[in-house]
Amino acid sequence: MEITSDYLVIGSGIAGLSFALKAARVGTVTIVTKKEAMDASSNYAQGGIASVLDPQDSFDLHIADTITSGAGLCNEEIVRMVVTNGPDRIRELISLGVNFSHDTTGTERLDLSQEGGHSRRRIVHTKDLTGQEVEGCLIQNVEKNNRIRICDNHMAIDLITTSKFIRRGISTNETEETCWGAYVLDITTGEVKTFLARITVLATGGAGKVYLYTSNPDIATGDGVAISYRAGARVANMEFVQFHPTCLYHPMAKNFLISEAVRGEGGRLLDKRGDHFMERYHPSEDLALRDIVARSIDAELKKSGDECVYLDISHRPKDFIINRFPNIYARCLELNIDMTREPIPVVPAAHYMCGGLLTDEYGRTTIGNLYAIGEVACTGLHGANRLASNSLLEALVFAKSAFEDSARMISDKGDYKFPPVPLWDPGSATDSDESVVVSHNWDEVRRLMWNYVGIVRTDKRLIRAKRRIEVIQQEIKKYYWDFIITSDLLELRNVATAAELIIASATSRKESRGLHYNLDYPERDDKNCRHDTVI
Repeated sequence: MEITSDYLVIGSGIAGLSFALKAARVGTVTIVTKKEAMDASSNYAQGGIASVLDPQDSFDLHIADTITSGAGLCNEEIVRMVVTNGPDRIRELISLGVNFSHDTTGTERLDLSQEGGHSRRRIVHTKDLTGQEVEGCLIQNVEKNNRIRICDNHMAIDLITTSKFIRRGISTNETEETCWGAYVLDITTGEVKTFLARITVLATGGAGKVYLYTSNPDIATGDGVAISYRAGARVANMEFVQFHPTCLYHPMAKNFLISEAVRGEGGRLLDKRGDHFMERYHPSEDLALRDIVARSIDAELKKSGDECVYLDISHRPKDFIINRFPNIYARCLELNIDMTREPIPVVPAAHYMCGGLLTDEYGRTTIGNLYAIGEVACTGLHGANRLASNSLLEALVFAKSAFEDSARMISDKGDYKFPPVPLWDPGSATDSDESVVVSHNWDEVRRLMWNYVGIVRTDKRLIRAKRRIEVIQQEIKKYYWDFIITSDLLELRNVATAAELIIASATSRKESRGLHYNLDYPERDDKNCRHDTVI
């Protein structure tokens, strides 16, 4: 089956949906998402969106906070572009129907919270369900738009690019690598479909499932980075993996994040004995940057042998806690943890990729007609460490800039004809009788990444990880060509590629900076180390 549209958007998080709504003004849009539309990482965002809306705040302060967090690797022009566009993007969401929390005075003023690394209160939120509120509102608007088609339970296999034509002896007019869409697996039926588009936009999110412990949903398997890298796109700064300091530690809780806003509202980190330990690690204590807090917790756990630390906000009024954090309160209570009376057990977990597909200020990748926005992209905003709540802001701003750039091509409609794209060829692949290979390698990749390429790294650990991932990649490659593809196999293939890129990037950076901490090179080295790790 062949499906054509002006735009193909792969991913249905806030970046992809925001882009699709804009793109529908000038063309037809197809959204491909491998689960239901609401099953995106954006939906799990609790904290909010950073934006300068308070008279006591300023763009310069937000820019300075972002650059400080980025540990010398932020692109200041990109930072300024994103920060100064923030207020307009918030107003745009409100006009679409997003219901942000307001202060308790009964005025129309938005309630602004504070998180680690921010010098002012500037986090716009909907209590502790911001992602769900924004995602839900965008989906409602998308579903009402008759120029947008959503294909649930579809997963991209590979991009359709110039080199694929050349390898099959098909001539095109393109002299540079260009993207015309993607081969996509219908997960429900097993059919491989050809999706063609003048513009392809990757909004596939991150790769948290590379690690054994993560705050990300199961869909975060590095798909966009992997399929683009295989097509020849450049990738940057994959060593900078942000570990959120506070993921709920409980055998019945999977991937449940305890928002940084809990610490922003006065929550304190305690050890098993009830002692506050962050004062020993940083002057900002519990509101230090995420990399510092995560490493501090990691150090405490290694020193004590305990399985978790505790986050305590029980000193705040009960009504305040329940009203400000209704989702966290309810989930904890389901597990017999009353956060109004006792501390919450927490551990760090893989949370956010600061690296990704290398893009410019319009979200353009190094492959023609291929854009990347949101967590899948490396735009230069985050540098070596993302400032809290800058991620949704980045997604919204780059959705706009990517649309404005790509619309110039779409507006020149004419009688556009796609090249003769070859259909998907399964070759001699057969149904698998060795599915255990997939499940075993899935587990091994995630464990080796957690143990060897986690919060704290060493050269010896990285070398071990590199050797093992090479063997795993060989096993996956053989399996991929021998057997008919499934979504599990595709995700394993992508996770392994993302892991390989993280390992290669981490190995090449001979210093400690931001989210990359290597015990063999514990200091930051501005003189000898390159700005970006580009692969």
